[in-house]
Amino acid sequence: MTDRPAHPGTGRLGLPTASALYVAAVLGTGILLLPGFAAAAAGPGSVIGVGVVLVLSIPLAGAFAALAARHPDAGGVATFVRLALGPTAARAAGYWFLFGAGMGAPVVAVLGGSYLTAVTGIDPAWVPLIGLPFLLVPIVLAVFGLRFSGRVQLVLTALLLAVVVLVVASALPHARPHPFTPLLPHGWAGVGVVISLFVWAFAGWEAVTHLAAEFRRPHRVIPLATAIAVAVVGVSYLALQVATVVVMPARSAPSTVPLLDLTARTLPGVGPAIVAAIAVIVVLGVLNAYVPAMANLAASLGRDGHLPRWFARGAEAGAVPRRGVALVAVVCLGYTAAYFLLRIDLQVLVLVQTSSLVAVYLAGMVAAVRLLPRWTPGWWMACAGVVLTAGLAVLAGWHLVAPAALALVAAAVTIARRIRLHRRGG
Repeated sequence: MTDRPAHPGTGRLGLPTASALYVAAVLGTGILLLPGFAAAAAGPGSVIGVGVVLVLSIPLAGAFAALAARHPDAGGVATFVRLALGPTAARAAGYWFLFGAGMGAPVVAVLGGSYLTAVTGIDPAWVPLIGLPFLLVPIVLAVFGLRFSGRVQLVLTALLLAVVVLVVASALPHARPHPFTPLLPHGWAGVGVVISLFVWAFAGWEAVTHLAAEFRRPHRVIPLATAIAVAVVGVSYLALQVATVVVMPARSAPSTVPLLDLTARTLPGVGPAIVAAIAVIVVLGVLNAYVPAMANLAASLGRDGHLPRWFARGAEAGAVPRRGVALVAVVCLGYTAAYFLLRIDLQVLVLVQTSSLVAVYLAGMVAAVRLLPRWTPGWWMACAGVVLTAGLAVLAGWHLVAPAALALVAAAVTIARRIRLHRRGG
């Protein structure tokens, strides 16, 4: 059996846009928080932890790239699961991403608003109003289609990488004497904490699978874009981690705005403005990748009967799933309103999101093992991915109750559909 794509794809977006979307989805908001948290947890050993997670992410990225190249479809992981495991499992995977991972929307909005209030000195009570545009802008861009939002993403990703280079370069002259001594002040346990933290940072490979049909020659573009994103994201995180370690005082306490603390030392005067720019670019960038992905998923779920058929319009390649965008807007803005009005613990939303993504990854890797040609590089990566994601599921523990509940809803929908069909047949 060859490793040629099962579906050639009919999209019009090329390698630069695909790479920009991958980088935005994966690099994400982690750069605002994780380098500082990791340095506090493991000191210089945090660089080792980041490197380990980078290596571990390669099988997951490679397996999803192989699947998306062979089966480019708006359903993404849900489509892969349907082909490998059937409609009920596909419905569960779709619900996990749309309604489970969708709880990350208020997290991203709050993070962007919190950073801007910290940088500008505005009263934190304004976080809801400052964070709201971070959600609204990507939703509006998605209405105009991926060709338009993809061009915006190219600009955002280029700006982000330029700023990262500036931050890292400015750190070198401010390096502390002997910053890597001792290498493991908190032992290997600290490195383990860093690995757990950065699993979140290297997630995002699943999001762009929903956009695969929009790319020209996906069997070529997707593997190349994935390789570029792995390299760019890995180098960016490693460089920022090294910069944080060599500049920030040893044994410093975790900060809620670690990147601001770093630039305050390396770029006095202009540091806050740079951090504000990074916060805006990162938050808009990650949502600009996720909102179209979730909208495509919503349209595919409508097409496949997992949501009302009304949402199916726009599921085909090249179309704009505006009804899917509307559903994503309701989900994201609804979760955000609930967070602020009900004062939900932000950590609860983070745990629901991450556990839902773990479920999506595990289902996707199982599907990859069944769908990809045996003994090919993609198949071996999928086998490794099953082991890795199973380990993440064990670590998630009781937090998997959220995706379990969504799986029960998916099963209930299957039962209801069968009862309705039986009554019609009778």
